[in-house]
Amino acid sequence: MDSVVDISLLTGSDRACWEALARGKDAYFEVERSDDDYERTWRRLLDDEQLRGIAARLDGKMVAIAHYVFHASVWYSRKCYLADVFVDAEVRRRGVATAVIEWVAQDAKEHDYPGLYWNTLEDAPARALYDKIGKFQKGLIHYTYRRDANQNP
Repeated sequence: MDSVVDISLLTGSDRACWEALARGKDAYFEVERSDDDYERTWRRLLDDEQLRGIAARLDGKMVAIAHYVFHASVWYSRKCYLADVFVDAEVRRRGVATAVIEWVAQDAKEHDYPGLYWNTLEDAPARALYDKIGKFQKGLIHYTYRRDANQNP
């Protein structure tokens, strides 16, 4: 990696850069969201103690975002679910995603949520990284429930 990755919690002044990256993530995964969805999520990222958002910067430019949530667990220690990690295509393979995941893991541990986990698509290019730094849970399948097939998950 050429530069040091600077990572911090999102602040109010990060809105425009965050939204550009969030929309980039959604475009990459072919997810459609309304402007209200971005507004609601932004407010939650700033106001909800369990839901957190971070920004990673290289040379002062925001190049990645991550969203995660602290939650209770029935059988195990408290958990941290890494919901989203998105790195700008121009800086991929420079250690940014690794730094982001390590930062989230440390933040979770400091807040007494030691179990960090995430999901990804089977064919996601990021699996090469995830297979190096995480433990694949063989046999697990992710389901979502929808009352109406036209509803978003």
